[in-house]
Amino acid sequence: MADAEDAGAGPGPSSAAEAGNEPAEEAPHRATVEELEQLDPEDLLKAFFSDLRDVDRDNEVNRILWAFKLNPFEKLALTFDATPEDVKKQYRKLSLMVHPDKCKHPQASTAFDILGEAQKELMDDEKREHLLKWLDMARDEVRKERKKETKHDNLVRVASLLHEEGREGLEAEYEKSEEFHERWKMKARDVLARSEWRKRKLGKRLKEETLRLEGKEQEAKEKHKAKKQHEKQWEETRDQRVTGWHDYLKGGGNKKSTGMLKPPKLKTNDEEKLYVQRPVGEQHRPPPAKSAGPKKD
Repeated sequence: MADAEDAGAGPGPSSAAEAGNEPAEEAPHRATVEELEQLDPEDLLKAFFSDLRDVDRDNEVNRILWAFKLNPFEKLALTFDATPEDVKKQYRKLSLMVHPDKCKHPQASTAFDILGEAQKELMDDEKREHLLKWLDMARDEVRKERKKETKHDNLVRVASLLHEEGREGLEAEYEKSEEFHERWKMKARDVLARSEWRKRKLGKRLKEETLRLEGKEQEAKEKHKAKKQHEKQWEETRDQRVTGWHDYLKGGGNKKSTGMLKPPKLKTNDEEKLYVQRPVGEQHRPPPAKSAGPKKD
């Protein structure tokens, strides 16, 4: 009876697999989170790059080329609170992705150099502190704007009352969100751009002032040089002047006496001329007074 039932029963899964022309394909194994956590970081990187396509590499090159020039965090696609260790890991990951030997993008080499400069700047303590000063300023501005925006927001007020740590805890959670980091990033661009503009303007003024001072210094040097040249020529012609003076003295000097005043020469009447020549001064003398005697008839 049992044999009849077994014979009449339809083929099960195992018999169906055997009856088929092709064996059943096994589903690909997907690693679980626990398995991924146990893998070595090197193995994780290899697995990541094995799945990369050329289009992914090209997109990353374009992202780096168009990243904000004044912020190395954006070039490395990092949040502004990233640690130096985060910088090292991210640089290694992205540099392997856009390496010119593996990426066919024509500007892969340029993107690779940009990543290197960004990593170098963030690993320099002095430059990093200078950048973080401006980023902190941008974050403070975002916080002020949020405080002003949510001042009369009832939802935020209720949420802060329900939160275990009150308003501070609520804001701490908000600052971990993507929305906050996006606002922080945009505000940082504005702050860094204004800082760079002031820096360039000040640099231009300093350059103009330097050129002005250099011009005055050059002018003073030329005047001093001309004075020295004149003094040199004066010394070189000293003997010539002394010799000329001695020759002048030997020749008797100026025979005309210039220290005495001479009266003007008297002019006499010339019969051939109808007028009497007088010295220039006599032309302006008043005429002699007429006698007051009686008139003759």
